[in-house]
This record gives sequence, structure tokens and C-alpha cells, in this order.
Amino acid sequence: MVIKQLSVFLENKEGRLESVTQALCKEDINIASFSLADTSEFGLLRMIVSDPEKAKKILKDMGFSAKLTNVIAVKIAQKPGTLHEVLKLLFEAGLSVEYMYTLATKGKNTSVIMKLSDLDQALKVLDTAGYEVCTAKEAYEINNCVDK
Repeated sequence: MVIKQLSVFLENKEGRLESVTQALCKEDINIASFSLADTSEFGLLRMIVSDPEKAKKILKDMGFSAKLTNVIAVKIAQKPGTLHEVLKLLFEAGLSVEYMYTLATKGKNTSVIMKLSDLDQALKVLDTAGYEVCTAKEAYEINNCVDK
């Protein structure tokens, strides 16, 4: 299952990140997971939020450059070698990982947000190998996604 990630481009100015989190908080939108990368000029905030469409609209209305991107959240056991096994499967299938970060989850396992070169093929490869991915509801609500 594909989920929506909200990406926001932020000028490297004092208070810009806080403005984003304040706006989402004010509208009761939860941030389930995030990744922030920056350069000297701008930052790129990637988030899994409880209502991606609403969050995008709110931030765009505030003048932020925001977009939605399709990603997947792969459920993996929290033990040595598990991430390597997933990455090896994807590599052997000719897929490249554009970026990844962890999804905040409850329980002893974890999920990894991944943007890949071909999400449909990645979903097939993972399913064939017995891996599960989070549904949008699980990812957006942090609903014990990995412990079901």
C-alpha cells in the first residue's frame, strides 16, 4: 500500500520550522514521523502526517512550498540484519532507494519509510518475500503498525 508523504521546502530562516509545526498543531494534525535535511539555503522537511491533504493545503495557504509524494512503509523486525535483507531484495530486483527514514511506531518492531525508483515493483517484491507494508491508516495514526 502506498502512503502520502508531505514534503515542505523551508528557507533557512529563524522560526520557519516552528511555523510549520505550529500550523499543524493548531489544526490538530499529528506528525507520525519526519526527516529534516538542510543546505545553507533551505531545508527539506519530509513528514508522515495524520491528514496529508489538509496539511498540504494549510501550508500552501501560508506560502510554503509543499507537495505530496508516494512512499511505502515496510514493516521489519527490530533485529540485526533485517534492514539489510530488505535492501538486498530491492537491490536484486533492480530497484534503487532514493531515501528512507523510520516511522514512529509502538511495540518492539519498526517500519521504514522508503521512496524507491518503482513503488509498484517494490510492493510486489516485498509481498513475494513475505514482507508487509503499513496501510495509510496505520502509518498516519501510528496504530501499532508493525505488531499486527
